[in-house]
Amino acid sequence: MTARAARWVSVRLVAGDDVPAVTELLLRSRGHLALWEPLHDDSSTEASQRASVAALLERHAAGTHLPLDDVVRGAFPSAATGSWVDARSTGRGVATAAVAATARLAFGELGLHRSEASTPLHHTASQRVLARNGSTRVGTAPRCVRIAGRWQDHHLRQLLDEEAPR
Repeated sequence: MTARAARWVSVRLVAGDDVPAVTELLLRSRGHLALWEPLHDDSSTEASQRASVAALLERHAAGTHLPLDDVVRGAFPSAATGSWVDARSTGRGVATAAVAATARLAFGELGLHRSEASTPLHHTASQRVLARNGSTRVGTAPRCVRIAGRWQDHHLRQLLDEEAPR
């Protein structure tokens, strides 16, 4: 990760005012993301993004969504993390810096014990981003997520609080 990326990348909760920019990013990156994303019929429209953001904010109000997803408390304090970057930002340390910022949030502010992520087997760039941030591979889940219209195996990775880079 470049030091420059680490300085200007931050993680925060999405807001309704972000919808036009997110929609524009999705439209611009549609081809770039096609290999790594589920098929989305109309997710690139501003109306669908408004609905998606509203749902995320409802989950946030319920305590199950932050800039992390599926936040669990109690005996299993954990969350799932995922990321994507605009096609113009790949290879510049942005994803690595964003995952690092998410880990700081998870283990610092939220006091979680574990963060998990999964990647399609062929998505080596995301696997490198997660490894750079200290995560370890814990297995492979067959037919885990439907990506690009077909069920795909995924590498499962985790980062534990005591293993996270500081």
